[in-house]
Amino acid sequence: MIEIKIPSPGESISEVEIANWFVADGDIVEKDQDIAEIESDKATLTLVADEGGKIEILAQEGDTVEVGSVACKIDTSFAGKAPSPKAEPAKEEIVEAKESIGSTPAKSVESENYKEVKISPVAKKLMEENQLSVDDVIAGLQRLSKKDIQAVVENQNNQPAAVSAEPKAISREEKRTKMTNLRKKLSARLVSVKNETAMLTTFNEVDMSAVMELRKKYQKKFIDTHDIKLGFMSFFTKAVTEALKAHPMVNSMIDGEEIVTPDFADVAIAVQTPKGLMVPVIRNAESLGLAEIEKKLMELANKARSGKISLDEMTGGTFTITNGGVFGSLLSTPIINPPQSGILGMHNIVERPVAVNGKVEIRPMMYIALSYDHRVIDGKDSVGFLVKIKEMIENPHKMLFDGKDPDSMLLGL
Repeated sequence: MIEIKIPSPGESISEVEIANWFVADGDIVEKDQDIAEIESDKATLTLVADEGGKIEILAQEGDTVEVGSVACKIDTSFAGKAPSPKAEPAKEEIVEAKESIGSTPAKSVESENYKEVKISPVAKKLMEENQLSVDDVIAGLQRLSKKDIQAVVENQNNQPAAVSAEPKAISREEKRTKMTNLRKKLSARLVSVKNETAMLTTFNEVDMSAVMELRKKYQKKFIDTHDIKLGFMSFFTKAVTEALKAHPMVNSMIDGEEIVTPDFADVAIAVQTPKGLMVPVIRNAESLGLAEIEKKLMELANKARSGKISLDEMTGGTFTITNGGVFGSLLSTPIINPPQSGILGMHNIVERPVAVNGKVEIRPMMYIALSYDHRVIDGKDSVGFLVKIKEMIENPHKMLFDGKDPDSMLLGL
């Protein structure tokens, strides 16, 4: 009998909540199988079985337990005895059934008792080949499973609603759901940001034509070379790192009575997960190329959505990017991720008429927003930062020259 204890999600965290058990008490589990989900005020983690065997659950869903306490026990003497799911009939068995039927006339699958039962063409053919009627199939069911009931419920829900002259019932019911520790912590942090910072937002707009043309032209070759798609986020992340070099105060933060300005750019990317918003960090993003940024972002996003991300991978960022455009947001004022002093908000790309060299053209435009702590960042730096990003997105080749114009670099200007 071994004990599975609650791991520490990170320093300063003394207790967690049992969010969900993936197994039931008495189930046979395998080694390294995910058995539960635990939630702290900073992250959601997965509890894994150290050994295979029969599980005895000690902490129930919704319980708040201390780090290091025993969540469950596993009796390893039952290891390897997990009941195998009921297998589908082997192809050889079906072939034998066909041969035994021979030239016997096919039995009708229809039934007077179950006229309303719908049969798919594949199922009907298999029933005819095996001389089965609907009565035989239903009589042969040993028990109804959860899957069977769900299939019936879904089928009923998909049926067109009958037109009724009776008025619909008006509901006044309410649903109450307990806030998770992660949601509580997030709420407290958002309120503290509004109360403890001099937050201000400045805006600009970006013509996405150049980036979209690059993606269209090189997407296939990029995938063949790097085995990952080229997205917009890598362009903006790279542009942010270059803009931070030109405006280092945007990368700064307050620590007591001091302003700390890192020489590196640890860019945090906001990711929406089933458990809420998480912000994994891409370390030293200034040293990475577009393909490396895309791969790292994909890795961290998958970890966050599956509950596998660690607390270390979500702490220590110096600047944050959030993309509300994926949900259709046209414009927003993102909230700073403390203790950072700035956050960039990306938005939806919309075709709009713009003036280009004295002529009106339709261009794919995106509004971008920078929310910043005015105690640290002055208006000159905030506006200059956004302008720098605009310049590099509209002229991506500038990213290769520290955000400067290639012609100017060539001429030494």
